[in-house]
Amino acid sequence: MPNERSKNVEIAPLNGEVFLTWEDLWVTASSMKNGDKAILKGLTGYARPSELMAIMGPSGCGKSTLLDTIAGRLGSSTRQSGEILINGRKQTLAYGTSAYVTQEDTLMATLTVEETVYYSAELQLPNSMPKSEKKQIADMTMKEMGLQDAMETRIGGWSGKGISGGQKRRVSICLEILTRPKLLFLDEPTSGLDSAASYHVMKTIASQCQGRTIIASIHQPSAEVFSLFHSLCLLSSGRTVYFGPASTAIEFFASSGYPCPTLQNPSDHFLKTINSDFDQDIEEGPTSKKSTEEVINILIESYISSDKYKDVQSRVAQICKQEGEVLEKRSHASFTTQSLVLTRRSFVNMSRDLGYYWLRLAVYIVIAVGLGTIYYDVGFSFASIQARGSMLMFVASFITFMAIGGFPSFVEELKVFQREKLNGHYGSGSFAIANTLSAMPYLLLVSFIPGAIAYFLTGLQRGYEQFIFFALVLFTCMMLVESLMMIIASIMPNFLMGLITGAGIQAIMILSGGFFRSPDDLPRPFWKYPVHYVAFHRYAYEGLFKNEFEGLKIHVGHKGKTHLMSGEDILKNTWKMDMDYSKWVDLAILLGMLVSYRLLFLLLVKAGEKVKPAIRAVMSTSPQQISSAETPLHVLAT
Repeated sequence: MPNERSKNVEIAPLNGEVFLTWEDLWVTASSMKNGDKAILKGLTGYARPSELMAIMGPSGCGKSTLLDTIAGRLGSSTRQSGEILINGRKQTLAYGTSAYVTQEDTLMATLTVEETVYYSAELQLPNSMPKSEKKQIADMTMKEMGLQDAMETRIGGWSGKGISGGQKRRVSICLEILTRPKLLFLDEPTSGLDSAASYHVMKTIASQCQGRTIIASIHQPSAEVFSLFHSLCLLSSGRTVYFGPASTAIEFFASSGYPCPTLQNPSDHFLKTINSDFDQDIEEGPTSKKSTEEVINILIESYISSDKYKDVQSRVAQICKQEGEVLEKRSHASFTTQSLVLTRRSFVNMSRDLGYYWLRLAVYIVIAVGLGTIYYDVGFSFASIQARGSMLMFVASFITFMAIGGFPSFVEELKVFQREKLNGHYGSGSFAIANTLSAMPYLLLVSFIPGAIAYFLTGLQRGYEQFIFFALVLFTCMMLVESLMMIIASIMPNFLMGLITGAGIQAIMILSGGFFRSPDDLPRPFWKYPVHYVAFHRYAYEGLFKNEFEGLKIHVGHKGKTHLMSGEDILKNTWKMDMDYSKWVDLAILLGMLVSYRLLFLLLVKAGEKVKPAIRAVMSTSPQQISSAETPLHVLAT
């Protein structure tokens, strides 16, 4: 069992160490169904350097809420009161001085462990540091976390088996300690792991304590894991049941009348005793029993009246008097470096993820061959007018429609971005630029190869200018569909809902594009204004039709006589196209819409950043004065 620091040791921050205190901390949320609800109720405690503090309690007790509150990650809709101090000061947690490891391991499945850590080092460490030094730090960090034997193994996911769950958890921790933070928060680090993997993960975490303050929320640790904790914060229904050295928690329960049975895991006994979800009678003796709620109240009252609570208040007051150093933000990689690294990483991910572009390319080639053989060498007869129009409509509508197939892969990449952005690794702008640049080569490939097959098999105009324009329109439309799906993913990152929504929006655009119903015949209140002008299919149809029919001569026969019909007449009379501007204007409008879609995606991503920026000390107010707001998801999930 780890030894508690001597009470005679001066508890003032030294050599960049971080002391964290919270006093009379309340967190309240509200929902339309349940009204106001206090999640945390007057908590007081502290975390010290070179110690691992565990926040324990049954499901719904407020573990994750407490961790998020002291880490400054509560949603802006939640209200808190009380005082949170860092080294006895009201100050923010600057980048590089703290790190937060989430419960889920959100990693890119296609990258190896070494690539994952090294890319993260390039993103987080400053430009002034040479690449060789960044590589050295990455290698050293992986060795510290015991990952040296898995460096060449891919993370793995649905596409193939990779590293184990415990190794994934250590990789997640590895990414957050590259900057050598003095304060480390971990949300359920043993979630989903077996007892052996949990012990190895927590033992590795405990080995990182020297000079670092570590706080972890944990549900039900094994006896071996429990023995690694220096201090323990035990919660029930948002109230403190016990706070103090983990080694004396058993003694506290025994002195309160609820001793831990011999050979039983202490954490199992604690959670069974204070779990109010199951209303059960707990034996106090051979003939006496009390309800769980009564037992919890007895333990809370026992803690408040004990010397341990007075000691906690005394230590918090002492730390607050010893005003330590102000934490300074560490330098970052530059915006340009971050954009280039993210582009390279995304490019590698796309190249290895078969479902991102390679499967789509194969399907596109098959469809292009089918399209080309159905409309093979349409010729220049009157019947070729409808054949050319149908072929171009299919390309502009359904070939581009299939670009929604990359939505699941993009959602996974967006999850990685959201975790890294929340932890301050880089900004939204560099991600948006990198995602655009890395996708362009693959979309060019997907546009030109199937496009060439369908174009030349059909026998469309043979000029190179016409084919290049055709391929550029196809490429731009695919980029537009991907941008549309990115916008949808930023609003609703659910696979099924996102795909259905994207398909529905495109169906409406296709209907109003001007092929199935001429623009003049579209109903005006909705389909003509504004949908017809907003739908990018309109400009894709116009551009492709002008590209194909301008300068074309069609042989028209009537009563045994044949005459030539110009493509311009066909565009005006048959397809009802607006001939006041050229096909290049249509392409320019498509490119303008592409830029607008990408900017809208960037704005939505930035608007979604509703987390409070770092720890913010809040002046003490009564819980009744906390204004109500909607309950954030992470509070409801606590």
